[in-house]
Amino acid sequence: MSKTLIIAEKPSVAQDIVRALTPSAGKFEKHDEYFESEHYVVSSAVGHLVEIKAPEEFDVKRGKWSFANLPVIPPHFDLNPIDKSKGRLNALVKLIRRKDVTQLINACDAGREGELIFRLIVQYAGSSKTATTKPVQRLWLQSMTPQAIREGFEKLRTDAQMLPLADAARCRSEADWLVGINGTRAMTAFNSRDGGFFLTTVGRVQTPTLSIVVEREEKIRKHVARDYWEVRASFDAQAGQYEGKWFDPAWKKNAEDAELKADRVWSLAQAEAIAAACQGQPASVTEESKPSSSSCGGLYDLTTLQREANSRFGFSAKTTLSLAQALYEKHKVLTYPRTDSRYLPEDYLSVARQTAEMIASEDMPGPLRELAPHARKALQEGYIKPTKKVFDNSKVSDHFAIIPTLQAPKSLSDIEAKLYDMVVKRFLAVFFPPAEFLVTTRISTVKAAGQAYNFQTNGKVLVKPGWLAVYGKEAQEDDASLVAVGAGEVVRSESVDVKALATKPPARYTEATLLSAMEGAGKLIEDEELRAAMTEKGLGTPATRAATIEGLLTEKYMLRDGRELIPTAKAFQLMTLLRGLQVDNLTNPQLTGEWEFKLAEMEKGRLNRDAFMAEIAAMTARVVQKAKEYDRDTIPGDYATLKAPCPKCGGVVKENYRRFTCLGQEGAAEGCGFSIGKIPGGRSFELHEVEQFLVDKKIGPLEGFRSKAGWPFTAELALVFDEETQNWKLEFDFGEDAKKAEADGEPVDFSAQTALGSCPKCGGGVFEHGSNYVCQNAVGSASSCDFKSGKIILQQPIEAAQMQKLLSTGKTELLENFVSNKTRRKFKAFLAFDKKEGKVVFEFEPRAAKPGAKPAAKATAKPAAKAPAKKAAARKTAKA
Repeated sequence: MSKTLIIAEKPSVAQDIVRALTPSAGKFEKHDEYFESEHYVVSSAVGHLVEIKAPEEFDVKRGKWSFANLPVIPPHFDLNPIDKSKGRLNALVKLIRRKDVTQLINACDAGREGELIFRLIVQYAGSSKTATTKPVQRLWLQSMTPQAIREGFEKLRTDAQMLPLADAARCRSEADWLVGINGTRAMTAFNSRDGGFFLTTVGRVQTPTLSIVVEREEKIRKHVARDYWEVRASFDAQAGQYEGKWFDPAWKKNAEDAELKADRVWSLAQAEAIAAACQGQPASVTEESKPSSSSCGGLYDLTTLQREANSRFGFSAKTTLSLAQALYEKHKVLTYPRTDSRYLPEDYLSVARQTAEMIASEDMPGPLRELAPHARKALQEGYIKPTKKVFDNSKVSDHFAIIPTLQAPKSLSDIEAKLYDMVVKRFLAVFFPPAEFLVTTRISTVKAAGQAYNFQTNGKVLVKPGWLAVYGKEAQEDDASLVAVGAGEVVRSESVDVKALATKPPARYTEATLLSAMEGAGKLIEDEELRAAMTEKGLGTPATRAATIEGLLTEKYMLRDGRELIPTAKAFQLMTLLRGLQVDNLTNPQLTGEWEFKLAEMEKGRLNRDAFMAEIAAMTARVVQKAKEYDRDTIPGDYATLKAPCPKCGGVVKENYRRFTCLGQEGAAEGCGFSIGKIPGGRSFELHEVEQFLVDKKIGPLEGFRSKAGWPFTAELALVFDEETQNWKLEFDFGEDAKKAEADGEPVDFSAQTALGSCPKCGGGVFEHGSNYVCQNAVGSASSCDFKSGKIILQQPIEAAQMQKLLSTGKTELLENFVSNKTRRKFKAFLAFDKKEGKVVFEFEPRAAKPGAKPAAKATAKPAAKAPAKKAAARKTAKA
C-alpha cells in the first residue's frame, strides 16, 4: 500500500501532527525516528540538516584566506550534511527513498526558511531518481492546535504554488553564502596581509546592523556637552502649591540645532536674573484644558514582542524568541511567533471571540486569572468587532499576528508566563476603546521690571481608562491632577530655583532599540520601491534578527554592558575598512532593500532566479576586486589621539588603520620611531586597553587572540625594551616568565594578597599569580607542590569567586561559556578537583532521564583543557 511521508521541521511538531491525525488516520506506531500508520509516515528534521557548499573543484582548502583564490563563485552549489544532525538526515533519506512512499508533504515551518529546509533535504536524497519525482504538497500551519492542524490538511497547497517561494529561499541562502564567504575572506586577507591572522567577518544583514550601532557610537564620541540651565518656580495658590518651568513663548524650533529648546537658558547670568526678578512676585494664571485620547498599540509581531520584552523584563531577543517558540510548540498556547505581521485575517473574527471566551473561563493559571473579567467585558460590551486596526487581509502575508490560541495554558514557567501575559493583555486591549484624558496646560505669568516671565505647568487626568484597564496600574499615568486655581486668582512665586544641566549625547542602542532600528532600516533608503520593500521586511527577518545580534556579540563586534550594546574597536576597524575601500554597499541597508524587493518579486513569479544570482555574483566580484587592488599604505578614517604618552620619548601617540605610532614631542617634525600593531594575534586593542598598556607596560590576561591557524588562545601582553633596537616592542607573555624567574631563585611575595583558599593537594594557600591560580608552595626555587589552574580556560574567564568555591566545596558553579578547541562550539561544565588525578577537571551535568529509563549515569569528568598557547615559548614577539 502506498503511503505519504510528512516531514516536519522539529520532532515536537511531528508529534503534534500525529496526535491531530490519529482519530481519522488510524493508530500510529512509534519507531525510533518516525511514526507510521496505514496511510502516513510522519518524521521530522531538527532545523537545518544540510548546508550549501561549493562543489569540490571550487572548494579551496589551502590558501582560502588569500586573494589568489578569490572570488569563489561556483556555477552551482552542492550540499553538505551538518555533522551534529547526520543521524536524523540519514533516517529521513531512507524514508524518502522507501518504495511504498509515493508522496511527500512539507510540514516544515510556514515561511521561506521552512521551505528551504525541506527542499534541501529532498535534494540531498535525490541520488535516488525516484526521490525527486515523488509529488509534493505543502502543509501551511499558523497554529499548532489539533483543530488548526486538521484544517491545514484540508487546505494543502500544491508544489507548483510553492515553487516561487522555494526559488526565493534558495536565492537568499546562496546570495548570503556568496557575500559572506567572499566578503569575509577578502577582508580577512586584507587585514592579515602584513602577517598574523585577523578574522574579519562580514554579512549582508550583520554588517549594516553593525553600521547602525557604530554610527550611533560615533555621534556619542563626538558629542560635546553644553551647559544650560532651567528655571523652576513653586507657586502658592489658595488650594495649595504647584510647580512651573520657565519657557520662552517666542521660541521657534531650529532645524540645525536640536539641542535648542524653549525651556533652556544658555547663560547662568540670564537664568539667575530671571530667578531674581520672579522671586516672591505675584503671577496671573491662564489655563486651557483639552480632552485627549490614546489607543492601544497593534497586536504583536515578533520584533515588537522582542522589543517590549527587552524594555520591560530585560529579555534578550534570543530569549524572547525561544520563549515564544516554546509557547507555540510545546504548550500550544500561542500562534506562530516568527511573523512580521501585526494583523489578523478578516475571517478570523469568530476565532478572536472564541479566544476571548477561553480567557474569560478563568482556567488560566495563577495571576493570569485576573484577565478573565476583562475578557468577559470585551464579549459583553461587543468590543470584538470588525476593525481594520486588527482585521486586514492586505496586511497579512504568510503569517498573521501573535495571539493566544484556543488552548488554555497549564504549567508555564515564570518567564514563559510573563511573555504569555504580555500577548494576552495586548490581544484583549487592542479591542477595548481608547483611554480618555483631560490634559491641562497652565501658564503662570510674572510681570516684573517691565517684562513678562512665563512658567508652564502640565497636568493629565485619566477620565476613562478604556484599554488601560486591561493593564491595571502598569500603564496608569503618573501626572497628578493640578491644584485648582480660581478664576481671576493671583498666585505668588514662593521660591524660584536655577537648575544646572548639560546636554547629553544620543543614547546607546539596547536590544529593544536596535530591533526597532533593524525593523525600520528602510527609512534610511532614498529609492521609493526599495524603501517599500524594506518597510515590509527591514534588516533581516523577525526570525533572524535575534541571531544577527547574537552573532555580532559572538564575533566580538559588540559587547553587552547592562542593557546597552557597545561596538568594539574591531567594529570600528571594519567600518573604517569598508568605507576606505569604497564598498559601502556592505554597510548600507540599501543592499538588503534591493534583495528583499527582488526576492518579493520572485515570490510573486515576476523575477527569474538565474537573473538575480548573476547580479549577486557580479556584485561579489566587485567587492573582492576593490580589496585586492587597494594599494595605499593606510585606510583613511577618523582616528584617535591617545591620552597616554609615548613610552620612549613622552610624545603624542596616534592611531592609523594598522598601528599606534609616535608623532613625537609637540612641535617635533617626526616621531621617535615607537610603534606597535593595533591587532596583535588577531585581536583589536580597545582604546582604553592600549592606553593602560602604554602606561603599565603590561596587560592581561586577555582572551580572543587567534593563532595563524585560526585557533583561539589567551595571553598577557608585555611592552619590553629591546637593547638592540633601543626601542619598546610588544610581546606575548604566556606566564612562563614568572616561572623562569622563580627557578632562578627569585622569591614570590604573596603578602599583599589574601589566600583564596587552601590547596587541595598540600594545604598551602592558593593565590592569583600571573595568568593562573597557584599554590604558594608551587612557586619559587624550592617548590614542593604543582597545583595550578588557569584564570581563563577555553575562553571562559574563571573568576576568583569561582576558584574560592572550588577550593571550599570541590567544584565551581556551572559555567556556560567554554569554547571547544576542536569544534569551536560553546559548552557548559563545572570545574572540579579530581583527587585521583590530582588536577582540575571538567565535570558535566548528568543528562535528564527519560520516563521509564534507567537512572542517569554519574556525571563524567575530564581534564580541563589548557589554552593551546601554553605550549608556546615563554615570550613570543608579536608581528606588529
